[in-house]
Amino acid sequence: MFVFTSAHVYMRADIKISPLSVYLCCIIDFKMQDIHSYNFEGKRALIRVDFNVPLDKQTMEITDDTRIRAAVPTIKHILDNGGSVVIMSHLGRPKTGNEPEFSLQHIVAHTSKLLGTDVVFAGDCIGAGAYAITENLEAGKVVLLDNVRYHSEETAGDRDFAEKLSKHGDVYVNDAFGTAHRAHASTTVVAEFFPNDKMFGFLIEREIKSVAKVMESDEKPVTAIVGGAKVSSKITIIERLLDKVDYLIVGGGMAYTFVKATGGKVGASLVEDDYLEYAEKLLKAADAKGVKFYVPVDTVIADKFDNDANKREVAIDEIPDGWMGLDIGNQTLRDCQKIVESSKVILWNGPMGVFEMESFQHGTAEIALTIAAATKNGAFSLIGGGDSVAAINKFNLADEVSHVSTGGGAMLEYLEGKVLPGIAAIQQ
Repeated sequence: MFVFTSAHVYMRADIKISPLSVYLCCIIDFKMQDIHSYNFEGKRALIRVDFNVPLDKQTMEITDDTRIRAAVPTIKHILDNGGSVVIMSHLGRPKTGNEPEFSLQHIVAHTSKLLGTDVVFAGDCIGAGAYAITENLEAGKVVLLDNVRYHSEETAGDRDFAEKLSKHGDVYVNDAFGTAHRAHASTTVVAEFFPNDKMFGFLIEREIKSVAKVMESDEKPVTAIVGGAKVSSKITIIERLLDKVDYLIVGGGMAYTFVKATGGKVGASLVEDDYLEYAEKLLKAADAKGVKFYVPVDTVIADKFDNDANKREVAIDEIPDGWMGLDIGNQTLRDCQKIVESSKVILWNGPMGVFEMESFQHGTAEIALTIAAATKNGAFSLIGGGDSVAAINKFNLADEVSHVSTGGGAMLEYLEGKVLPGIAAIQQ
């Protein structure tokens, strides 16, 4: 339960509190502002976004602008409400300072186009030149600082560097969910310098609410599809999901570890032998909790890891020696489709096979289409994790699901129940 005072929210340690509940109560606590009601008139908003977009190495043109488009609503809201905007972000992982290929100057023109207004490039993120551009910024103007990771103090979470960044704004808005799991200067520490003027942007707000929609849903059934290569990378997520979902479907490479754990023959398929016993424990835990844990029953196998390999479909527990499973089979697909079609809430984290190869993308593509159809019929769908996001974009279905997370590692850690420094810094 919560006990409210004039300026603080206290939580009983013996009662479990959801991330969304904490978020909502922190709005009531006057430390954290709400972007919907905040008065931006005459204010400079310093916004941390995630503009770490892929660039063509030859032309330096943006090949996927998803992350930039995701930040547009927040930026436009501030501009439309009388404020000005100073944008800060990282791009790649520069090792020796100002490496030209990592300059945010490459995205200025496209960002201007998306916003419908000219974006001024500051040339650095701190220093006299940058401050001269931002200190008297007029309402309606937008400035883009250069790569914060040009300075090693950024990733070190240096407080002095964070203070220098804070001089660019009167209010701090964190809208970079993709870096919310990093305790860096621009994502976390800078919030200290805006004790009464800090908030989430619309993107992070949607991310928080979307996870809560899955993990705390009153609508049933809730289905989680967890794919990818290894069980070891998804243990914490699976454990937590077993307390939240009605159906848990495993796919991708990790499925073969579960098959082998129950005595099946998996040939040369990817298997984590060190996790066989643990996989068996997860199956037993699911049964004890009443969760229907679905492991594929058939698979498309290949005689080598190659798009042009010989392939055929077999029972997943009868894979011949020398052959490997690279996609789900037709019966598995039909079973999964029935589960998804009946679901009210769907989380998809990880592909069903090696969808990067055309010969083995069928299962992943059909699951994506089924999730899109279920969404159209009223289900809530959250796509999270790098490969799932890549798949939903590959099949041009991003606009047909409820929410596609912009955070890879951040999304996974948030699903695991970890405290993300970038989120906590705003809520404190």
